[in-house]
Amino acid sequence: MGIVERQWTVKTLANPEESVQLAAELGIDRVLADLLVQRGVNTFEQARRFFRPRLEDLHDPFLMTDMDKAVERLHQAIISGEKILVYGDYDVDGTTAVAQVYSFVKQFTSKVQFYIPDRYDEGYGLSYKALDWAGDNGIGLVITLDCGIKAIDKVEYARAKGIEVIICDHHLPENELPKAVAVLDPKREDCHYPFDDLCGCGVGFKLAQGYVQKYHLEFSLLEPLLDLQVVSIASDLVSMTGENRILAHFGLKRLNENPRKGLLAMINLAKLEPGHIGIDDIVFKIGPRINAAGRMESGRLAVELLTATDDRTAFRIGEQINDNNNERKSIDREITQEALDMVRNGLALTTENATIVYNPTWNKGVVGIVASRLVEAYYKPTVVLTKSNGFITGSARSVQGFDLYASIESCADLLENFGGHMYAAGLTLKEENLEAFCQRMDSFVAGNITREERTPVVEIDARLDFSQITPKFTRILKQFQPFGPGNSNPVFLTEDVYDAGNGRKVGAGGMHLKLDLMQESQPYRQIAAIGFNMADYYDHIKAGNPIDICYSIVENFYRGSSTVQLRLKDIRERDELI
Repeated sequence: MGIVERQWTVKTLANPEESVQLAAELGIDRVLADLLVQRGVNTFEQARRFFRPRLEDLHDPFLMTDMDKAVERLHQAIISGEKILVYGDYDVDGTTAVAQVYSFVKQFTSKVQFYIPDRYDEGYGLSYKALDWAGDNGIGLVITLDCGIKAIDKVEYARAKGIEVIICDHHLPENELPKAVAVLDPKREDCHYPFDDLCGCGVGFKLAQGYVQKYHLEFSLLEPLLDLQVVSIASDLVSMTGENRILAHFGLKRLNENPRKGLLAMINLAKLEPGHIGIDDIVFKIGPRINAAGRMESGRLAVELLTATDDRTAFRIGEQINDNNNERKSIDREITQEALDMVRNGLALTTENATIVYNPTWNKGVVGIVASRLVEAYYKPTVVLTKSNGFITGSARSVQGFDLYASIESCADLLENFGGHMYAAGLTLKEENLEAFCQRMDSFVAGNITREERTPVVEIDARLDFSQITPKFTRILKQFQPFGPGNSNPVFLTEDVYDAGNGRKVGAGGMHLKLDLMQESQPYRQIAAIGFNMADYYDHIKAGNPIDICYSIVENFYRGSSTVQLRLKDIRERDELI
């Protein structure tokens, strides 16, 4: 991988007096009060709501435009025995959303089925093939989840077949909306719902919540859906604020105490510690496994797993998905290496401002992951392309602050279709447009990316001495969870530290560093640290040289015991200036 120089910036507060007062009111360390103020938590009452989320604080679902129409149409289908099809994308957000709405509706009618499109045959979004299947099977109502907001022609096609559609999506709509019976999307311009960063699964939850509320059912009917909520929120990288924070908080509680059988199978297969599962475990262990089903075989498998009602079925499907994930990791490593070699050897289509690589034989299911790896290596907006069904298709990933979607939209006339958001997108084009696409994409990036966006930044929340990392400090810091965008695990800076002498390289090929660190001013206190992909610093550290580190504090569980560990974000040798 290429070595990318990172800039360190330490956050400062515009009004430090707020933090001093909050620290006094709450009886906490000033650093913790700083972290709260950075997150917009300025008063005792705001802190109470932040640290003690309540399901009662979820917004009224009927504040969402078209919710009344959606709930009424769903009820009509249920009481009349109409056939309902729950349809969603093949990624984690789509499959969890489908599993959620399908299992909710199934409590009221047996006339409900689900459909996940094939990534390779049908592609993203509502497909004609699915609508043909729905028509042939007498489906009267289709509920789309995590897709559908741009399906203007498909919804017309469905109407011509006598099929009505409820759309539940969270992607940005275009000027015209599909003529569905209801379009639930908090990003609609005419929707004034108080929180617009729900994931697709979250919009599906609001539909279920609306149904429960309208027909005076018990809220407890929604509680079994919360484990799916947190898996989707964490995996889809939506903001961990507002309603998402509430749903994720109670979702984690459900996932740890009483997960559905399919998620319990994933927890066991991923060798996670039940009762101690956090957001990182979902992002790095559970989410990728669920995603692997759609990448390597069929997203339908993921829904079958997440709706399994007995242990044997759940474990059997879980093993199959786990095998898919192992295969995905192997292919991912292989293609990543090929892509890196392509860039190094001058065989990429562009590398000046954007990195664009193409190989018609690459597996379509992992190109998004490979694009993320190339961004890590070269820190440029990246597009990884392959060939599928006669078209060039691929995934794009961005760098912090740069609007990738706008750059792809500028090439709209060259593309068959595209979709996504600021940091991640998918696209399809004809081979004859490839050269023009690469030129225009590179040119757009050159003209719109700023110098700051070209340099990766480690944003440091606060300076910290090891003496401040007390049991009380870590206990309160733990209550800042769940972490995610908008409420990231705080990054701290500690200067002048060194290894106690036990430092070693670990992991496959010795790529990672495991250290026991001490601070010059606290020579008797050792704290364990892990630095992923930081083995290049080993010789310098092993020689006893001091370093500055930025890191997050994590709780490490191993065989029933818990220890504090520093997860290193970056290392600087002491002769370098901050």
